[in-house]
Amino acid sequence: TIPSNQSSFLGFFPVVALSKPSSARTTTLSFSKRDFRVCCQDLSLVPENQRWMFEESEADGPDIWNNTWYPKAKDHINTEKTWYIVDAADKILGRLASTIAVHIRGKNLPTYTPSVDMGAFVIVVNAEKVAVSGKKRTQKLYRRHSGRPGGMKVETFNQLQQRIPERIIEHAVRGMLPKGRVSSLV
Repeated sequence: TIPSNQSSFLGFFPVVALSKPSSARTTTLSFSKRDFRVCCQDLSLVPENQRWMFEESEADGPDIWNNTWYPKAKDHINTEKTWYIVDAADKILGRLASTIAVHIRGKNLPTYTPSVDMGAFVIVVNAEKVAVSGKKRTQKLYRRHSGRPGGMKVETFNQLQQRIPERIIEHAVRGMLPKGRVSSLV
């Protein structure tokens, strides 16, 4: 039965753990995952375009409780991705890398999904003109190891910028991308 202390709104009453309808005119829609039912005392009070929510069969309309969207394959295929060209001249390395990482992951899109590669392709030009603050030009070190004993190679920002300038931006962006299964997709 409907509690008398609850007021109705367009004939709707929230009812908790209702065992069976109280009258023949009551239509009940129950959900297995919740102990909550939405009852309508009189379907004539409900607008016609919303009556499907209170009928017994689910074939009359979409499930209003399940509105989760997950991207389909056509939403994230490589042929549809946007290409960005970024000029790195006189841009601060960290700020530039964080912006590039956001666009590569697709976090700037309203359809962003963490488990799917939804991002864009980014081309960086003038990588040799990227700027760093403070004494990083001489004191920042890039290390790599060949895997053999004594195989540690160390070079400064200046040395790496003269040798392979795009490696600096690649290294900074890679550090801002996720590690794991999604990183291999990106």
